[in-house]
Amino acid sequence: MPAPSPLIGAPKTSVDTPALLVDLDLMEANIAHVAETCRAHGVGWRPHTKGQKTPEIIAKELAAGAIGVTCAKLGEAEVLAAAGLRDILIANQIVGPAKMERLRELRLRADPIVAVDSPVHAQQLGAAMHDLGQALRVVIEVDIGMHRAGVLPGAPVVELAATIAAQDGVRFVGVMGWESHAVTIAEPAEKARTVAQAIALLTASAEACQRAGYQVDIVSCGGTGTFPFCAQQPGVTEIQAGGAIFSDMHYRTHYHLDFPCALTLLATVTSRPTPTRVILDAGKKAMSSDAAAPHPVGLPAAAIRLSAEHGTIDLASPSEYPKIGDKVELIVGYSDTTVHLHEEIVGVRHGRIEAVWRVAGRGRIK
Repeated sequence: MPAPSPLIGAPKTSVDTPALLVDLDLMEANIAHVAETCRAHGVGWRPHTKGQKTPEIIAKELAAGAIGVTCAKLGEAEVLAAAGLRDILIANQIVGPAKMERLRELRLRADPIVAVDSPVHAQQLGAAMHDLGQALRVVIEVDIGMHRAGVLPGAPVVELAATIAAQDGVRFVGVMGWESHAVTIAEPAEKARTVAQAIALLTASAEACQRAGYQVDIVSCGGTGTFPFCAQQPGVTEIQAGGAIFSDMHYRTHYHLDFPCALTLLATVTSRPTPTRVILDAGKKAMSSDAAAPHPVGLPAAAIRLSAEHGTIDLASPSEYPKIGDKVELIVGYSDTTVHLHEEIVGVRHGRIEAVWRVAGRGRIK
């Protein structure tokens, strides 16, 4: 095991910048909130880890009651398996000989689930797994309104289930979908209706498969942007909300969620060219602004602009603060496109550093 970081116990401002921080009290409260809501509605929680990428954080979710994990890429699943996780949903299609060989190796170390939306996927997976002696679990991705990947609901799902059932080496276990077209709806009743209508397409597809004689163990859906409405739908067995544990400006302002923001970016003031301009040592290579701009904590900022290596804060009124050398903390704009920029996450409790975790899934995009 690596030696403990010498930063443990030091004030959070001791860390060199730019640095990604997570408030452990807030994150753990967010984890508890999601886990408790899922328990109250009788659904499993399989958090998506594409924006977390850190086994120590995932361990906290599992300790709170998560039934497994979701990831976006085979490379992420390999990292999780190396950390000892077995029940891993890869909510994506896996294609090509190189990845099939890696998937075979993964199946020997874990019990992954792979999403398909075409007979081609089922046939390739079956061919890759037929002689392994351990069947690969497969779910059908259903397009319930996102219009990205996925087969249409109803009869096409049953037809694909039949194709999967005909393949050696794979086992049909259920369906998954993502009702992402509902995430930006602000009015709660309207969001609830839209989520219910979308997920009803998924559960109806699952029921059609059951009537056709196929066992359905998994009906998976739901993300942070539709939480908690997704957890309330009849027929759902598990939800995938993952970003809620961090929360960020994107989730709060665009998805209208009230989870407190646990993830921040610590930066240092490197220049004060004018009384209203603050220059930071953190730009696009340290934090993203693609979905929402980061928000400086405790500063009357009128605007923030990011270039490659600089962040520029325009203050609402002239001020001599913050000074050169001062630290500025910013609420992350979007965690999914920020965490992967960093090699480590610094866990903070009551202003002091409690943990330094390697972002083990960083760069695992294949």
